[in-house]
Amino acid sequence: MKTVLSTRALNRATLARQLLLDRADIPALDAVAHLGGLQAQEPQEPFTGLWSRLRAFEPAALDDLLTGRSVVRTHLMRRTVHLVTADDVLAWRARHGAMLRQRVLGVYRRELDGTDLDELAAAGRAVMADDEPRSMTGLARALAGRWPTPGPRALGEMLVAALLPMAQLPPRGLWRTRAGVRNVLLSSWLGREIDPPSTDGSDPVGQALVRRYLAAYGPAATADLRAWCGLTGLPAAVAAMREELVSFRDERGRELLDLPGAPRPDADTPAPVRFLPAFDNAILGYHDRSRIVDDAHRGLSVSGTHVVLVDGRVAATWSVEAGTVRVTPLRRLSRAERTGVAEQGRALASFLSDDECDRVRIAA
Repeated sequence: MKTVLSTRALNRATLARQLLLDRADIPALDAVAHLGGLQAQEPQEPFTGLWSRLRAFEPAALDDLLTGRSVVRTHLMRRTVHLVTADDVLAWRARHGAMLRQRVLGVYRRELDGTDLDELAAAGRAVMADDEPRSMTGLARALAGRWPTPGPRALGEMLVAALLPMAQLPPRGLWRTRAGVRNVLLSSWLGREIDPPSTDGSDPVGQALVRRYLAAYGPAATADLRAWCGLTGLPAAVAAMREELVSFRDERGRELLDLPGAPRPDADTPAPVRFLPAFDNAILGYHDRSRIVDDAHRGLSVSGTHVVLVDGRVAATWSVEAGTVRVTPLRRLSRAERTGVAEQGRALASFLSDDECDRVRIAA
């Protein structure tokens, strides 16, 4: 009989792995690596995500990683823009290539019907060979004469999000900075080619992804792993690793896999209030999100809403208006919970305003 982990026990494991149970005393680069990247289509959100996880996070530290090319913004998991370490994107990008193509085709199959994608990729790479940063539209226009039928949006999406491993350059993604997207080839920006795919059928990258996922999200089902990365071809990697993993069941009877020595705190471990950014990994990293958000509020995870964790679960939403952090509870908060939310809200307001303001308002 496999041990059954309660929803609350899974919640505490998630918080511990996601650095949300205790703020971690590690550099920002180590945090980005541990989390397997941060979702970053909203450029400012990773700053709040790291502030909620690290004991002494300074926005300048992430800016330095981006400008120093230790961390890059790129399309990767699920075809969404992620902030990933340079080492990880070089190791993982080829493994995601087929999925990226299929996801773009899922949107633009009719427009791209009959287009030779290998030919398109070669032409796009030739244009980008001058190392000149380009917008998606600029790259598509450069090739529109040769491929007039698909239209610039379909061409651009396929090139930038799938066919060509690209980096989005700073100042996009820097602290309190608004900037458009300018792309260059990852190999040009990082001075290294991406790792080639495995040819012997062993899928070492797939196995690495499984280990890294479980370290930051486990215990989890294979459906959760697939929901995180978007890859469908990982059952063989999981099967090859079975002997090095431990397994449990959740309250719904699903099998959950984990690394033997990974933290699984007691279900009664106190969980502090945490303010999460839009599209945070802690919620989107699972197919079954019931460990952290009630089914009634599941839609918040994909709507770009900022949420507040109280006792480890989504219990409120938050926004910033005129320098004030405004909190809207999703359930009745106790006096102690409101005090904890107000305290963290003031700290967040100070962080977002560079210590100019610490106002917080909690709706009734």
